[in-house]
Amino acid sequence: MKRFTTLASGAVLSCALLPSAFAQSSVTLYGVLDNGFVYQSSSGGNSAVRAVPGGLFATRYGFKGSEDIGNGLHVNFQLEQAFSGQTGAATDSTKAFNRLAFVGMSGGFGEVRFGLQNSPQYDVLQAAMDPTWVKSIASPMNNFNGLIIRANNAISYYTPTFGGLNAKLMVALRDPATSGNGIGFYNAVIQYINGPLNVAAGYERGDEPAVGAGGSYTLAGGAAAGPGAVFTVFNAGASYAIGANRIWLAYHTENLTNTPKYMQHDVYQISDSYQVSPFTLVSLMYGYLHDRTGKGNNAQQLGLLFEYSLSKATELYTAAGFLQNRNQAQYTLSGTAYSGLTVAPGSDTRGIGVGLVHKF
Repeated sequence: MKRFTTLASGAVLSCALLPSAFAQSSVTLYGVLDNGFVYQSSSGGNSAVRAVPGGLFATRYGFKGSEDIGNGLHVNFQLEQAFSGQTGAATDSTKAFNRLAFVGMSGGFGEVRFGLQNSPQYDVLQAAMDPTWVKSIASPMNNFNGLIIRANNAISYYTPTFGGLNAKLMVALRDPATSGNGIGFYNAVIQYINGPLNVAAGYERGDEPAVGAGGSYTLAGGAAAGPGAVFTVFNAGASYAIGANRIWLAYHTENLTNTPKYMQHDVYQISDSYQVSPFTLVSLMYGYLHDRTGKGNNAQQLGLLFEYSLSKATELYTAAGFLQNRNQAQYTLSGTAYSGLTVAPGSDTRGIGVGLVHKF
């Protein structure tokens, strides 16, 4: 990361809130580039080899900064834009920053943020659910789950950590010009970390009429919701490290109204990751999806991820998955930032991808 530091000078303020004559500010330019290619096929006869961006990480750049205003208080901001590393095109060309655009304050009380933000479930809880942080074609949770990834007009509060326990809360207000007044989304996550143990759980509800259809929220999983839709999710994850090995358990349940299928289900996953060497990490994941509609549209997946660090900033990875659909289920293997191959109802699908990631 490249860091730029400036010393802001000005008149000496004598108020109690700002006791110092100078405020130290910093701005950091950062980013992630992830490019590769993937081969996918299905029992229905479809197959393809594609150059893809974002197989493991969403390609993006951003700016973040903090100003120390004294008494342990900091003013923070973050701006972030996603784009294709294959074409250079912005993921959403209508927005200058389509992933993050918030300002807030932090101190002994915790942290508050205002603006476009990741939901606490996406930002925090997924790191407790599987070794990939729910990314890549290798993760069943990535391929089976829907989630409200981020919200406009959001207000969030992150508590301090007390004895390993912390909570993160968010609400998002509707835009009166497009969807009325009041709260359209809320999310709460609680997390406990103590040595090798990491446990987290969270609940979210979004009832924005435009959910999943270009409104205030970005909905993972390819779901489209009709007017008046209500989307609810509960996630829970736990992992425990034993030497170089870490075992993961995760549970996800979701319900989306006003959609014909595939959005009332439970997902169970067990994973294992092993640090073969300081440079090599291997992760194995198995997930099972149970369709709660009674139609038997169940699915299961086995995934494998191999990561090799060339340096602190660069890694090579190989992600592979085999996904088995039942009855009318049509789940596919999707990368972190690209959609998977369309499969016929009840078809199996398999894929393998290779990519290079560089962080700056």
